[in-house]
Amino acid sequence: MDSVNPLSELFPARDGASDRGPRTVEQMGSEDFLALMVAQLENQDPTKPMDNMQFMGQLAQFGTVSGIQDLQDSFSGLSSSLTASRALEAANLVGRRVATEGNVALLAPGAAGAADPEQLSLGATVEVPSGVTAARLFIQDMSGRLVYSADLPVGEGQLPVSWNGVDAGGEQLPAGAYRVSAEAVRNGEPVTMAVNAHQQVTSVALDSSSGGVTLGLANGQDIAIDQVVSFL
Repeated sequence: MDSVNPLSELFPARDGASDRGPRTVEQMGSEDFLALMVAQLENQDPTKPMDNMQFMGQLAQFGTVSGIQDLQDSFSGLSSSLTASRALEAANLVGRRVATEGNVALLAPGAAGAADPEQLSLGATVEVPSGVTAARLFIQDMSGRLVYSADLPVGEGQLPVSWNGVDAGGEQLPAGAYRVSAEAVRNGEPVTMAVNAHQQVTSVALDSSSGGVTLGLANGQDIAIDQVVSFL
C-alpha cells in the first residue's frame, strides 16, 4: 500500500482557488484542518503508521489555529462591547453643559443653569492665576462692542462666571454669541486671564471604527470630546 501524502498535499483546492496553489496551515480553518487529520488517519498505511512525534506536531498546529481563531472571536466581541458601552456613555452627555476651549459663549435660555428655564444666561470659567490683586470681566458682542463689564473676586483657581444678558444701561440684549474676556492686576501689571466658554451639548456622534466621540454644541460647533476642558 502506498504511503499517505503529507497533510499539505491532501488539502483539496476550492472553487476558484485551484490556480493559487495549496494553502498553508495558517490559512486553514479549524474544521478544514480537523477533517484533513481524520482523513489522514483513516487512509494511512497500517504497515507504516504515522510517527508519534509527527502526529503530535500536527495536533499542536491544529491547537494553534483553533486558539488564534478563538482569540480573534474574543477580541471582536470585546471591541463590540466597548463600542456599545461608549455609545451609551456618550448619549448621556446630551443636555449637559461643558467648558470648552475658546471664549465665545452663547447667551440662551437656561444656558448657565438658571432657575428660570426661559431666562437668558451665559456662562464661562475664568482661570485666575496666583498673586492677583484685582480682576475684571468684559463681555463684547460679535462686532467688538463692549456691552458689559464687572469686577471679579480674586483668588487663585477656576472661577465660574455668568451673565443674564442685561447691558450696562439695563437693557436686555438678544440671545446669541458673545465674546467673554477677563483681565487681572498682578504686581501692578495687567494680566490677561484664560476664559473657557460654557456650551450645552445637543448631539453626540460616535465613530465606530475609531471609537472617537464628537459633540454637537448649541452654538452649532462640533468638537472632539478630548477638546472639553471640564464637564459641568
